[in-house]
Amino acid sequence: MQAGRAAWPQGVIAVLVITVFLGLAPFAQRWLSSHPPSPLVDLPAPALLAQRLDEAGTTFSSESLRGRPWVLNVWASWCAPCLEEHPLLLELARAGGTVIIGLNHLDRREPASSWLVRHGNPYAVTLFDGDGSISATWGVAGVPQTFVIDAQGRIRLRHVGRLTPAVMEQHLTPLLRSLSN
Repeated sequence: MQAGRAAWPQGVIAVLVITVFLGLAPFAQRWLSSHPPSPLVDLPAPALLAQRLDEAGTTFSSESLRGRPWVLNVWASWCAPCLEEHPLLLELARAGGTVIIGLNHLDRREPASSWLVRHGNPYAVTLFDGDGSISATWGVAGVPQTFVIDAQGRIRLRHVGRLTPAVMEQHLTPLLRSLSN
C-alpha cells in the first residue's frame, strides 16, 4: 500500500460508483427526455410561412400572431405518439385562450386531413410541411414536438415527444398561464 493513500479496496469503490450511477440514471434520463437542450429556447421563433393543410393555395404567417402567446404542435397522421397526445390538445383548445397552430410534418394532405376529421381538430390553423423543410428550421427531426411562443415571438418552451398529463400540468399549462397575464 502506498503511503498517504486511503485503504479502500478497489472493489468497494467500484460498487459505490456503480450504485451512485445506477441510482441517478433514471432521474437523468427522465429529465433529459422531457427537457432536451434546444438552442432555440429564449431566441426569436423562426418565421413560419406555410400553406394551410385545408386550403392548398392559401398561406399562413406566424407574424399574424405577434402580440399574443401561441403553441406550435408538430404532428403527423402516421405518428402513434401524436394520436396519444391528441386528447390533451383537444382539451387545451376547448379550454380556450390558447391559439394552437398545427404543423403537419412529412405527411400527405389526404391522410392528414382525414386524421383531423376522425380524431378532432384542436388547431386554429393547420399548416402543411410535406417535405419537412419548415420543421427543419425549427430543429424538428421527429414528431411530436410542441413549442410555446410568447407574445414577443420568442420560443419559451420546446417539448420533444408526446405531451402527457404530467407535462401539461407541470410545464405547459403554468407557462401559458404566466404568458397570458
